Formats: sequence, structure tokens, C-alpha cells
Amino acid sequence: MPKMLFSKIRIYEFKDLNRNKEQPKALDILLSRKKQKNNIRCVLIQKNTEGSNYQLQDHGPKLADLLENRAYLDAFHSFLQSEFSAENIEFWLACREYKQMTSSGKLSNKAADIYKDFLHPMAQKEVNIDHNTREKIKRSLVKPDLSCFDEAEMHIYRLMEEDSCPRFLKSEAYHNLRNAARNPI
Repeated sequence: MPKMLFSKIRIYEFKDLNRNKEQPKALDILLSRKKQKNNIRCVLIQKNTEGSNYQLQDHGPKLADLLENRAYLDAFHSFLQSEFSAENIEFWLACREYKQMTSSGKLSNKAADIYKDFLHPMAQKEVNIDHNTREKIKRSLVKPDLSCFDEAEMHIYRLMEEDSCPRFLKSEAYHNLRNAARNPI
């Protein structure tokens, strides 16, 4: 049985590896991922039985891919509801909708609504962000711009990418949807 390592790629974990002639291809692939921001993925590095070559295999789509497909987005939302963390995807979607707005009058109202629904300390759908970010957003509500939620949105996206998405990719809901897409009725 080949020896396998399974982990989320963090580029700094691979910088200190002793590069030798047996493994440069796998490490070069890993190092090239440094250029892809917000693309943390599960990866399997498999050592062949000969012991000299390494293979790199990706496991599952990226969160960005899931969020672009309506069927997967709906399934991911349902999954988050079952885990009592649907506020994360709802906040991210609200921020995405907010960035599409063009009217400055509506922008102010939408910003206030997002703060009230997701960021206010007493909000029913409060998302988990740090106090400083929350206060910075609160101050920006006086004259909101399209980027006032960027820091919180990025934090929530990373949280979903690193925590919720890997669990979703292991869920029965994801596997059923993926199998249905492969085998249309």
C-alpha cells in the first residue's frame, strides 16, 4: 500500500522540505499554488510503490466553484442550515448583492440592513467576526461605500472555505448531487 499524506496545503509547510531529485515535480506543483489566493484545497500526495515518485491528487472542487453553480450553492446553503451556520453563506450572498448596487441611496439602506441582520451584536443571524472589524464597519455606515464589508466578507469566506466546505464535500448531500449530475435521469 502506498504511503499517503493528507492535509490542507499551506505553502510554508513545504518551503522547508529538503528538495531532492526524487520529488521536485510534486513540490513544484505545490509551490505553484502559492499564486492562487483563496484556493485552499484538500490534496493527497501519494508515494508510488517504487518509492521514488510522488503523485498529487486534488479532492473536490473549490468553494468558489461551488458558489458559482446554483445547484451546489443551494445544497451548500441547506448543508449550512443543518449545521446551524447558514448565516455565513447568507451574509456572503448579501455582501455580493450589495456590491452589485448602483444607487447611492439604496446603498446606504442596504448597508444598514446588512449590519442590522448580520453584524449587530444582537442580530439573530450574527456572523463570527472580530470586534475591530465590526467597529470599523459600524463607523463606515455613516457614508458607506461598496468596499465597507470587504474585510468581514473575506473573513467569512475563508471560514467557509477552511471549515464548512471540506465538511460539505464529505457530506451525503454533496455526493448525491454530484452523482445525480453524472447520471442524468
